Amino acid sequence: MNRCLWAGNEPLYRAYHDTEWGVPLHDDRALFEFLILEGAQAGLSWITILKKRENYRAAFDDFDATRVARYDANQIESLLQNPGIVRNRLKVQSAVVNAQKFLDVQNEFGSFDEFIWRFVDGKTKQNAWRSLAEVPASTAESDAMSKELKRRGFKFVGSTICYAFMQATGMANDHTTDCYRHKELQK
Repeated sequence: MNRCLWAGNEPLYRAYHDTEWGVPLHDDRALFEFLILEGAQAGLSWITILKKRENYRAAFDDFDATRVARYDANQIESLLQNPGIVRNRLKVQSAVVNAQKFLDVQNEFGSFDEFIWRFVDGKTKQNAWRSLAEVPASTAESDAMSKELKRRGFKFVGSTICYAFMQATGMANDHTTDCYRHKELQK
């Protein structure tokens, strides 16, 4: 069974590749989780974040945006002492700010899902990359998403982070054409 090369032999990567990456997500809690995890990943490898994912879920109240939006300075300081997450002050603070902005978007659009999927006209962008080298780090859609999220006050939402978010949440099918998941996710 062929997989995207990046899945390698690491069991955690393979499981993520085989069951999550590229699957269209329309659940606001799950979308918030990926927004925070992709921002935490900036400058690090995704496997680092995957290994810390359960710790993030525990530390950030299972990515309940309403709760995270209310975190105060004491809770932020406590998170910065948690060895189970990336202890970068700007990233931790951005999670709280992003939760607040996430709630603003929900209030305006009815759901974050309704807002975020507009960047791909509500349907997965089906790509046909033959190799990992062809997959871009950003696209016009991720540029537009980044610009709009920044305008709304979100942090750690550069175009590359936004494109990784789009790939993870199924807004873009970037499995290579030789990967068994590419065809499965075209349906």
